[in-house]
Amino acid sequence: MSDWLVYRGEGEPAPARIGELPPPPPWRTFTGEPLPLPVPEPDSSTRRRLGGRPLLPVQDDEAIQLINAALYLRRPLLVTGEPGSGKSTLPHAVAHELGLGRVLQWSVVSRTELKQGLYEYDAIGRLQDAQLSRERGAGENDIGEYIKLGPLGTALLPAERPRVLLIDELDKSDIDLPNDLLNVLEEGEFRIPELERAAKRAGRETVTVLDDDGRSVPVTSGRVRCHAFPFVVMTSNGERDFPRPLLRRCIHLHLEPPRNERLAALVHAHFGDGAHDANLDLVESFNEGDGDGLRPTDQLLNAIFLTQHAAREAGSRRDGIAGLLMRPLEQHPQQR
Repeated sequence: MSDWLVYRGEGEPAPARIGELPPPPPWRTFTGEPLPLPVPEPDSSTRRRLGGRPLLPVQDDEAIQLINAALYLRRPLLVTGEPGSGKSTLPHAVAHELGLGRVLQWSVVSRTELKQGLYEYDAIGRLQDAQLSRERGAGENDIGEYIKLGPLGTALLPAERPRVLLIDELDKSDIDLPNDLLNVLEEGEFRIPELERAAKRAGRETVTVLDDDGRSVPVTSGRVRCHAFPFVVMTSNGERDFPRPLLRRCIHLHLEPPRNERLAALVHAHFGDGAHDANLDLVESFNEGDGDGLRPTDQLLNAIFLTQHAAREAGSRRDGIAGLLMRPLEQHPQQR
């Protein structure tokens, strides 16, 4: 394995390795004044995706090199592939190995707008509280109490260490979101107009808001500017094309569905030592039907889990249940 690799896909935590990152290219240097932000502990999402075990599904050499290219160049990683190919697990694997804490997750739907990823401003709540305060003769609450940073906004806080951000299923967005992301990902900063207006008043230059981790963080002059550019993973199932300006700013990685060693490692990670050999009949059945249509690896994991618990002593029933669970996605009961 080349010495230049920071992330190696080994599955064992090596947080000291993040210090091996060289300075960013001159055009990817960011000047946010670093804040003393502790690295949040990984949450249940990371443990669930990694199967609760140190050994992770193995990426091939090309994938590992592209992941490291994104880390070195401080560029977003655009990951494409079929459902079940490991796109959403990848940022959790990187965060686990490099000790980068909880993965920030932004799940995209057709109605998602850029502002939702950056921050939320509860204008109605502030208005209601202001009315109550006037009735009671009390002072108004600080505007920062009504602003919470979203996952993208939190990832861009000026922390000493980069955060890991998953922008999941970007291809589900409307036509505007990929273009709207361009400037934020290029500049590594964004402005909060509500705080910019407040900053013009004496004593209000810095306002404390909540971030996606539930911490209180200061924002000065209404602007959030990163110090260490986050490791951003954007996933796509290939349901749409992206604008070329966005593609130019990303490192593109296409993941093939796990097969052979990667599939064995996946089964091992979720079910423990010897699980692959013990369920070789199901694995071979899964692989043999690969050409029949889309077969996400979730189907194999579901079949192994269910047959272990529901059909442990009935071989024919085991095969029957596995066959029902491992149909190609395009195959519906009425089509059989």
